[in-house]
Parts: sequence; structure tokens; C-alpha cells
Amino acid sequence: MLFRILISSLLLLAAAPLRAADIDAASIAEVDRIFAQWKVDAHVPGLVYGIVADGRLVHVKGLGVQNLDGRRPVDDDSLFRIASMSKAFTALAILKLRDEGRLSLDAPAERYVPEMRGWKYPTSDAPRITVRDLLNHIAGFVDDNPWGDRQQPLTEPEFTAMLKAGVPFSRPAGIAMEYSNFGYATLGRIITNVAGKRYQDYIRDTLLRPLGMNSTGYDVAASPPARRALGYRWQDNGWLREPDMADGAFGAMGGMETSARDYARWVGFLLSAWPARDGADKGPVARATVRAIVEGSNFISAEMRATAIGGTPCRQAVAYGMAWRIVDDCDLGRVLTHGGGYPGYGSVVTLLPDKGVGIFAFTNRTYGGPSMPAFRAALALKAAKALPDDRETAASPGVIAGYAAARAIWAAGDVMAAPGRLAMNFLMDRDAAHWNTDLARLKREVGGCATTESVTATTAMAGKFTWTCETGRITGSFLLGPTATPTLQELKLAVAAP
Repeated sequence: MLFRILISSLLLLAAAPLRAADIDAASIAEVDRIFAQWKVDAHVPGLVYGIVADGRLVHVKGLGVQNLDGRRPVDDDSLFRIASMSKAFTALAILKLRDEGRLSLDAPAERYVPEMRGWKYPTSDAPRITVRDLLNHIAGFVDDNPWGDRQQPLTEPEFTAMLKAGVPFSRPAGIAMEYSNFGYATLGRIITNVAGKRYQDYIRDTLLRPLGMNSTGYDVAASPPARRALGYRWQDNGWLREPDMADGAFGAMGGMETSARDYARWVGFLLSAWPARDGADKGPVARATVRAIVEGSNFISAEMRATAIGGTPCRQAVAYGMAWRIVDDCDLGRVLTHGGGYPGYGSVVTLLPDKGVGIFAFTNRTYGGPSMPAFRAALALKAAKALPDDRETAASPGVIAGYAAARAIWAAGDVMAAPGRLAMNFLMDRDAAHWNTDLARLKREVGGCATTESVTATTAMAGKFTWTCETGRITGSFLLGPTATPTLQELKLAVAAP
């Protein structure tokens, strides 16, 4: 009966709603100040930025103008090219084709692009490039940001000839991460060949339209002129109009055009994949597939966060996933981010998937990527306590039962109060007499404890908790054994240190 009562009350605690983002007027005002100041310093004609929280566009603002001739102001429907942020759509389209059983990430890319079969690899023992290598930028191609951006209008026949001729390698595949626009253009060709339609059309039909992103596409010549943000270069203390680049074979790496209103739908969809949970998938791609974007090449680097961003000195661990940089930041925790630099445009998106918050920004200045103000804005929201805590893992029935066993043991002062909940190793590692001696000592030190606090599930097989007592606090954790009936293989109880 004791276990049934405890488990019933714990189920109610586990069902409590998560705290949503509390982005109030004061924190928004600070974000506005950060972007407005940066716009002036960076010589940007126009920009738009937005904050997405709990699946909603909670703030969006345009600054400056779409074009210098008509001086049309930027708003949330203005259309910007987002450069390399386009890669995220290409990557997710590849993963969707994988889900449909139409390609394998670990298959040689030449299976889907026949022109690659005659390539000369850099060494005789170099492995064949896989689709996954292309996604993670570890195919051995040279970093081609300056060159790749200018290949946007390349025609499909011209790209076919380039593929057939082959390209020089920087190194064999799988050795290191080196950013490659050519690699993502090749992924676009894979989508086209496997889907049986242009990659632009496959992405439109399977991702953009289902998400209601009806203003988003690749062909800038077909977009409404009145809504287009024209691209400019800052040169000789003035703005120079950049020529428009037509839709072409390299668009898969950087050619997408979108609005803040449309892009917010994309950000909300991506964030909805966290945390892992039960329930139907309502998006165009399964939640588990979206979460796979953080699966990187594991070539992790450690670097200091730019001091100009502000905040305390912070060393970040950074890896590249599937069209996303994954950052472990000392202030914000896990961050997914990607910038975009392009002739006439700069952009950035920063996601805090464990908090359900995203910030993005677009500009119409060549390589005018607003990464710094976006990260500053995220830190400002944290400083204002506008960001929620990380979304907790839902407590599984096993974790709930394990916590009930821990509470029963504490209440009785006897480890044998939960004999059916102890794994076979538990009393072998510490016998009942020593357990009960330790329980008595802890109880003398802290007095009576309120054990009504909920458990925090660290995984579906582990939990942690804190109890407030008369003269101190008890911190505890437990680990379940891999048995059909949840049992404690480990329980730790200690007085909280000051």
C-alpha cells in the first residue's frame, strides 16, 4: 500500500507543467538595444530579428530598410537570403529520405551520384566518401567559403561536368572537419536523384509547405519585388549594391530566401523535437530525426567565447553536427547555432533546445552575420531570468518507483523497508547493518525531513532529489538496474555541503 500511495502522488508531481519562457517587456527592450547598437556599428542597411519561445514568435522587429532607393522599411514579411542557414533544410531533407528507406547515410555517396565513381582519391587507402561524411563536412574537401558562395547560379549541367571531372582533396575523408559548400551542393544533387525531383521542389513539398512556410523558396527572381531585401556591400565608406545570384545547383548550400514570419515556424518546429517523449509526431519529420541533427563528426574543438560578446570568460566545447554547430556554453548550456554569410546577406540562428527558445536574425549586408548580437541577446535573456530552466526528462515509471523505494527506506530508517526494490548487487556492495547505521547517522545530523519534493529524472533509469530537513538538507541520487522490474542497483544519500 505504501508504494501505491507514494507512486500515485509522484505521478501527479511528474505531470506538472514545465515553466515557460518569461520574456517580458524589460528583457525585450534590452534585446532591442543590443541589435540596434550592432546595426549601426556593423553598417547594416536593414535587419530583422525574432525570438521564438514555446513554439511562438514572441518578439520580432525590423530595423532599417529593404532597399536604399525606395527606403522601404524592413518588417517581419521582408524576404532575405539566409545563406548557409539553408544547409539545415538540405540536411533534414537527406534525413527524411533516410527515414523513407530511400538512402543510407553510410552508403558511398557515389551510389547516388554516379559521376563520383571515377574520382581519384588523395591516397590509395582513402575510404570512399559517404553521405554522412558530406553532412558532417568530413569528406576531405577544402574549406571553400569564398569560392563556394559565388557558385550559387551554377547550372545543373555545369555542376554535372564539375562532378564528373572530380575535385582536388584537402585530405582523405573522415580525418577532420573542414567546411565545404561543394559538399552540400553534392547533397542537393543526391536529393534530386533519389527523390526524382529537383531538391528545391522536394524541400518545398516535404518541409516548407507542411510547415506553412509559403513565402520561402530559392528563386529570388520569382519572389515579390516589394518584399525583397536587396543585398549591399559596405565598401569605401558607402553601400554598394551586390548583383543578385540566380537559383542554381549550389542553392542547397546557401540559396534559400525567407521571411522572419516564415522562419519562426521552422525554429518552432525544430525546438518542438526536445525533449524526447511519448506521443504522436505532428511535424513533417519525426522528432527523433530532428534531434539527429546534433549527431556530429565528433571532431570537438575547445575555444574561448569571443570577449566582445560579454559575460564571464567562457571556454566552449564545439562540434559540427548535420548543418549545425553544437556548443556547450558555460552560461547557456547546449546551444545549436549556424550562421550565414553571402554576397549581400548575413544571418544567424541560435537555438537553446533544452529551454525551448530560439533567436534568429537576417541582414542585407555582405557577410554581415549578426552572430554576436544574437548570442548577446541570449545572455541578456538569461541575466533577466527570462529563460526557463532546461526541460526536464519526464520521470519514467521506473524512476518513480525507484524514488518511492528511496523514500520508504528513509522513512523507516531501514534499507529492508524496500526488499523487493533492491537489485541483487545492492546488499552485496553494502550490507543492511552498515546501511542502517549510516541512515541513523544522517537522521541524527539533519533531523526530520520533508520528502515531498519531486524527483528529477536524469535519464529513464536514474534520478536525483533534495530533501529539506530540520537542520540541513539531504541530497540523493539513485541508479536502476537493467532488470524487467525496476530495482535499485545504487542509492546515494549525503548531507548537502554549504
